[in-house]
Amino acid sequence: MTRQHTPHGPDEHDHPHGHGHGHGHGHGHGHGHGGSIASRLRHLVTPHSHDSADRVDTALETSTKGLRALAWSFAGLMLTAVIQLGIVLITGSVALLSDTIHNFADALTSIPLAIAFVLGRRAASRRYTYGFGRAEDLAGIVVVALIAASAALAGYESVSRLFDPQPMTHAWVAMIAGLAGFAGNELVARYRIRIGREIGSAALVADGLHARTDGFTSLAVVIGALGSMAGFPLADPIIGLLITVAILAVLRGAAREVLGRLMDAVEPDVTERVEHTAAAVSGVEAVRQVRVRWLGHSLRAELDVAVDGTLDVTSAHAISHEVERALMAAVPRLTAATVHTEPLAGAADAHRPSGG
Repeated sequence: MTRQHTPHGPDEHDHPHGHGHGHGHGHGHGHGHGGSIASRLRHLVTPHSHDSADRVDTALETSTKGLRALAWSFAGLMLTAVIQLGIVLITGSVALLSDTIHNFADALTSIPLAIAFVLGRRAASRRYTYGFGRAEDLAGIVVVALIAASAALAGYESVSRLFDPQPMTHAWVAMIAGLAGFAGNELVARYRIRIGREIGSAALVADGLHARTDGFTSLAVVIGALGSMAGFPLADPIIGLLITVAILAVLRGAAREVLGRLMDAVEPDVTERVEHTAAAVSGVEAVRQVRVRWLGHSLRAELDVAVDGTLDVTSAHAISHEVERALMAAVPRLTAATVHTEPLAGAADAHRPSGG
């Protein structure tokens, strides 16, 4: 909401004030800043009631698409894992067992993400004033824990079979299962990545990349089966260990992504785009204190812009609106921007505590 700051002294009408814009839409305003002084002041103090509705509509739309993607990918991975499990019982392949375990775990990661998407649809409240977008980051922790558990179990099974190798029966069936695992994971990966990018969900994209990695580890099962057919039974547990290492690599990347989100990390080029876009707006003399973070599927930005210190409140407010509009148009997935204006002259002292 846009608020007008009540002046506390006779000189404050001659200087710009900070204006917080928390609009939840990804497009520019259609509000003109022209017209009479009365109409401009009315615009200054009138809440933008349509903004929260747009934000809720966007959240519902993206969450619905995300939930649909999770449902279909869950079904696909579970079907793949069940088929592989049946073949494991026939062949006794520990490499295939490791891959099957991971596919089950990967399918289960859809559950915490689905819960997060549902929570993210809830509107902000007096207690959770930023909404529930952080639920997706918390779901990421659960996803990381499941990947770690699957790595531990796969590693244990592989080490056990390494010290007690067992001949693989029906190796050609295991090869078919490995190819099936690759195909199933790749289909799920493509779907998750496409929907994740469409709705701006980094967690869903990361989970899709995770599925793609699983697909390539499924091909390792084929190598293990070929080794067994060539009279080298240790090939199966060795490939199982290699799959475990691959899972650990995925775990490292996923953990770094999740921890980055929890620490409000964004790509530096996003910050630079915010800076450059704001600086290009007419009337902006300098851009300072740019802060950007993810909340679920969307980005929020906060920044200070320095303007001519002789401008009145209404003119400074108009500039902050233009900055917001430009940012919404230029930065993908940015749904809210808080723009604070301050006078260029003495801007460095604008936030210095008084009385000292």
